[in-house]
Amino acid sequence: MIFLRLLLFLPILLAAQPADLILRNAKIITVDTRFRIAQAIAIRGDRIAAVGPEATVLRLRGPKTEVVDLKGKTVLPGLIDSHTHALDASLYEFDHEIPDMATVADVLAHIRQRASIVPKGEWIILRQVFITRLKEQRYPTRAELDAAAPNHPVIFSTGPDASLNSMGLARNNITRATKSPAGQPGKVELDPATGEPTGILRTYAAFVTSVPTGRQLTTADRIAQLKLLMKDYNSLGITSFTDRAATPSHIEIYRQLRKDNALTCRVFLDYHLTSTNGDWPPVEAEIASVAADPLHNYDNMLWLRGLKVFLDGGMLTGSALMREPWGKSEIYSINDPEYRGMRYINSERLYQLARASLSRDIQFTAHAVGDGAIHSLIEAYERINLEFPVKPTRPNLTHANFMSPEAVEKMARLGIVADMQPAWLELDGNTLSRHFGLPRLRYFQPYATLFKNNVIVGGGSDHMQKIGGMRSVNHYNPFWGMWITIERLPASSNNALYPEERLTRERAIRFYTINNAFLSFEEKEKGSLETGKLADFIVIDKDILTCPVASIKDIKVEATYLGGRRIYQRQ
Repeated sequence: MIFLRLLLFLPILLAAQPADLILRNAKIITVDTRFRIAQAIAIRGDRIAAVGPEATVLRLRGPKTEVVDLKGKTVLPGLIDSHTHALDASLYEFDHEIPDMATVADVLAHIRQRASIVPKGEWIILRQVFITRLKEQRYPTRAELDAAAPNHPVIFSTGPDASLNSMGLARNNITRATKSPAGQPGKVELDPATGEPTGILRTYAAFVTSVPTGRQLTTADRIAQLKLLMKDYNSLGITSFTDRAATPSHIEIYRQLRKDNALTCRVFLDYHLTSTNGDWPPVEAEIASVAADPLHNYDNMLWLRGLKVFLDGGMLTGSALMREPWGKSEIYSINDPEYRGMRYINSERLYQLARASLSRDIQFTAHAVGDGAIHSLIEAYERINLEFPVKPTRPNLTHANFMSPEAVEKMARLGIVADMQPAWLELDGNTLSRHFGLPRLRYFQPYATLFKNNVIVGGGSDHMQKIGGMRSVNHYNPFWGMWITIERLPASSNNALYPEERLTRERAIRFYTINNAFLSFEEKEKGSLETGKLADFIVIDKDILTCPVASIKDIKVEATYLGGRRIYQRQ
């Protein structure tokens, strides 16, 4: 009986214990359901002990409590990036630095420079320079690549597609007669005048097999680079991220960092399933192995909880699966007026993959950029929902750029979530408008419509290359991402892309905090500053709720805390 009474009084006893850290005289944006503003926050261990009026919170001050006067500065929950490829991104320049490229001439100059260094006959590889962001908005031609590096095979890959020079095509035996291998999507683009390959390959991995990986990295190299990147994430206020395509080797690196207590971000892992179209038993066995991995058990620092496949191509390369034809295009080198993009998984297999994952408590998602891919994935979720409710599994859409009113309605009804990338609206909005015309972009990243319909969506960067929040090819500075959702201004434009889809500042903050926590099933653990939650928070140099909108993208982080421990301090 005495023991039971002690249990009843335990919460009161704990609440009376002194805090380890108190931040006072602050503007604390809690991001709770009421979006309350508090003046002080107390931390005990790795959890929030209290948040509210200063007089109330200061009651937890003890003789050893550190009390910090923030002098009116603003505090936010730690920011979360819903979509990165952190390990690959950290290694992108390990072999050599890749300069910024704004024109085709810049691309060719870099290839010429590499040709002066790389031994003759060896590959020159340039990845992830998006043609939509080049001034000319096109691929470098086969002839241009030949002239820049006549003695080397060259591949210029961007997303799933690539442009090769003549030696690169010959090295892979690609001719006008080359067809995609059985069971694999892919297309060799042919010049309508000559019938010869232009050098552009859709889903180039179906054809190109002889490209080396470059310098060999050790496990120590990989760990060191990932640590470096996480420190940069911390400097931008990022305390959690999702790695959206983690291979077994990636997972082992993360596992080692967790073992060594060396993670400075909380990581949610999506297992990258590559063998999607083969015989079903081994594919299903691979999915089952994800559920059986010890990392599938919840750990707030590292959790293997999702699985990802690739359903279509990309909008930056001209291969996203659309419900209506792309139309002929000089930008994307599309000659077929009926071309609708690339689809990598048929409907029946997509259903099998999603069902096998969701039934094993693995969140399923697919790279789905075009509206054709989005509707196909939603249809798979609808079919599974006839067998068991999918809402508790939080089935996901990755990217989900070209939406529709029907898609939004079904997402709301089924509990489908999405991780989305505002960067493309700013960086690529003008190119997309030029190609598709404004009417087809009405539901391009329709953030306000999604929020209005209570569809939970979160913000991510799809960070794939380079270290540096605004230096990376897909910028990962979350304040820049928030600014985009609020302004919706494509680069070099004074006109918002459907301003009715703008987010309020409150919603933009939720987009990178509590919504992303929901996407990873952790809204009760993080994403807002509430008593009992993990003490992940940041101090910033501007009041994000009142500063000029244009200055939101320039907000600097003064300090970042993970589990109550300061992991970054601005110098």
